[in-house]
Amino acid sequence: MKKLIAFALAAAALLPLHAEAQATVTANAGWLSQYYYRGILQKTSSASAGLNLASGNFSAGTWAADVGDGAEVDLFGGVSLPLGESATVSLGGTGYFYTGDFDTRYLEGNLGAAFGPISFAAALGTWDQPGDPKYFYLGITAAQNGLFATVGTIAFNAEFGDALSDAFDPDLGGQYLQAGYGFSAAEMDFTVSGLWNDSVLNALYEGVDEITLIFGVTKVFTIQ
Repeated sequence: MKKLIAFALAAAALLPLHAEAQATVTANAGWLSQYYYRGILQKTSSASAGLNLASGNFSAGTWAADVGDGAEVDLFGGVSLPLGESATVSLGGTGYFYTGDFDTRYLEGNLGAAFGPISFAAALGTWDQPGDPKYFYLGITAAQNGLFATVGTIAFNAEFGDALSDAFDPDLGGQYLQAGYGFSAAEMDFTVSGLWNDSVLNALYEGVDEITLIFGVTKVFTIQ
């Protein structure tokens, strides 16, 4: 699995280089009142920044965020293929790395599909522990006119052949729901959302479901 994920990351990062003249490069900077990822709290009040390269159907980039004990640094790449006028599928890979002791390294393969306002995201990965334990994520998002809602489920210690069924096993993982509204003003992007996560994903209060209000702002800069 590590070889497949590494290949996806390397291929997605290198393929755009043959068409560097047509590449689009953007940078971004942002802030979240509560940085949650897939329903799991990473840090309260977190600043972030990233760099993205896109060329045709290929894209790659990096993103970093403050997680208190050092920084989270992500590397990602992928390819998207259109299916008609309003549908696409995507394939890629992501690596999550940490400069401090906040967490360990994660490597995952990503699969996505979008059909109009509905999109699906799936990830199967490993983290840096003895035995290379696996995890599986599945998320479904609906977005229209700035409104959005995502429901997601995560299975820890998932088995490759049973990943989908493991994602809904209450003994292996948890679920979350996030809904909100995004809009642009003064050349910046703003979001306000509410997030509910169950007791499995809620690390702040073990055994208690939680609802959190989240504010976010992002500024995108076009470099090329």
